[in-house]
Amino acid sequence: MKFAIVLLAVLAAAVAVPLEDPRVAQIVRYESDNIGTDGYKFAYETSDGTARQEAGEVKNLGTEQEAIAVRGSISWVDKDGQKYSLSFVADENGFQPEGAHLPHA
Repeated sequence: MKFAIVLLAVLAAAVAVPLEDPRVAQIVRYESDNIGTDGYKFAYETSDGTARQEAGEVKNLGTEQEAIAVRGSISWVDKDGQKYSLSFVADENGFQPEGAHLPHA
């Protein structure tokens, strides 16, 4: 009798476990190229519509003006289905985002 109760409890737990939670985005594409000490790039997309790409390179390598310059973009869909896109540059002049949803100076 105890065995039957334990068996039923295990079966109930196994059936109740969801295989995949649709609220958790899955990675559908991923690329990464770490080209060494002077630059990198990566990109990914997820099942919920999020996508990002970014590339960075060292400018003026070995000088006092050495700095990393990064360019990239990201897009996503909010809970109401509105798609947003943002592109950016980050370098010696700071972070410079652009997107239709951002206020303009």
